[in-house]
Amino acid sequence: MRVLVAVASRHGATREIGDAIAEVLQGDGFDVEVADPDDVDDVEPYGAVVLGSSVYVGRWAAAARAFVDRFAGRLADRPVWLFSSGPVGDPPAPMGEPEEIASIIRRMGARGHKTFAGRLDRSGLALAERAVVALVQAEQGDFRAWSDVQDWAARIAEDLHAEEIRKLGFVT
Repeated sequence: MRVLVAVASRHGATREIGDAIAEVLQGDGFDVEVADPDDVDDVEPYGAVVLGSSVYVGRWAAAARAFVDRFAGRLADRPVWLFSSGPVGDPPAPMGEPEEIASIIRRMGARGHKTFAGRLDRSGLALAERAVVALVQAEQGDFRAWSDVQDWAARIAEDLHAEEIRKLGFVT
């Protein structure tokens, strides 16, 4: 099965999570393509989609939201998972789901959503981003838990293998 991992990442940390998910899925025998959501013209070639986005000020990136707008109707008949990356610190803050995620889950018919802690490197931020980080007193560092990412991706792989078996008619 061909799987698309589409990732909207502003500074690369969320893309690295998408790459780690793709690596697990590839290791489980899936043909995986990782792409920026803006670069995806068609979802027909994919049997499943994992869509991820960085989260800033409680919202998904515009590229991920636009992907949902373009493809939600065409993905209703195949497995879709969503992930977000953004909370930083120990414990990670802010916790909770992005404000639009419940609507995106419904529109995409997503099988699940997972929020992963992110990475904050102030040196790569634009002036406005540094101001927001200072305002909310966000902690700098890499807070991503790679074992959580790999475990989540492994569960997706299990679900996809079960889906393949169902399609072959071995399970009703």
